[in-house]
Amino acid sequence: MTLYLLRRLLFALLVVVAVSFFSFVLVYLAGDPARSLAGVDSSEAHLAMIRTLYGLDQPLHRQYLHFVGNALQGNLGLSFRYNMDAMPLVLSKFGLTLQLALASLALSLLVAIPLGIFAAIRRHTLLDGAATIFSLLGVSTPGFWLGILLILVFADWLRLLPPSGRDEGWRSLVLPAIALSGYNIGLMTRLMRRSLLEELRKPYVTVAHAKGQRPLWVYVHHALRNALIPTITVAGLQFGAMLGGSIVIETVFAWPGLGFLMIQAIRTNDLPVVRAAVLVVGLAFVVINLCVDLLYSVLDPRIRYS
Repeated sequence: MTLYLLRRLLFALLVVVAVSFFSFVLVYLAGDPARSLAGVDSSEAHLAMIRTLYGLDQPLHRQYLHFVGNALQGNLGLSFRYNMDAMPLVLSKFGLTLQLALASLALSLLVAIPLGIFAAIRRHTLLDGAATIFSLLGVSTPGFWLGILLILVFADWLRLLPPSGRDEGWRSLVLPAIALSGYNIGLMTRLMRRSLLEELRKPYVTVAHAKGQRPLWVYVHHALRNALIPTITVAGLQFGAMLGGSIVIETVFAWPGLGFLMIQAIRTNDLPVVRAAVLVVGLAFVVINLCVDLLYSVLDPRIRYS
């Protein structure tokens, strides 16, 4: 177990380094940040002064080494737009995105797992058909369209929930969480149903029934624990995707999270903020994957790490 953790931590370090390098290069190729800061009509002398001030006149490899050296000290530079340290700014917005992603993940699991279980147990019934249609709608509906529809119905017509922002506490979280979880609910419902059906066909389930065990005990204690492993894997991957890919939903609902900040930073070529955001999301994704892998041994004690 210790050796496995050391290997995973080393792999995580390599992933973070690779993410930092590729994000640095891609952001560098996106455009001239000096021109975005100075304006279109600025003189070359003014542009040269800004490049010198922010170190943008240095070769790319020197900029990257300077970035790595500062990053190891917890300094990812000053935001061009907000004139403050990029990392505290990103972390403050990351907390709001994490709140939205956790709410969306909880909603996805609370809906998808029971629905997938009932669909598998009641195979070829009306409930199974309804669950299949519901899951297909979930994976086929674009998040931004679902978000706009939710705003139209619950905020404009019924006036039950706020349409945007986060001024009303948990009520402001409901609509963006539903919109962000739509695809995940559909995906995990189908996966839960298919995984449980595969487990119910295996010999150990037949043996458990032959021993006279109650069907509910067989489903929950035996088959469900094994069937949860693929669903938990996808849930972990989707959770990481929600942390880094909630940009559209945050824009639709004006949720002031990391995705909303990244859109603004990309538009203004705010390089320190973009780099810090990509680094934080990449690190979070690595940590989530490690936690999911360790959770396997809890669901199935036969799994051992070496």
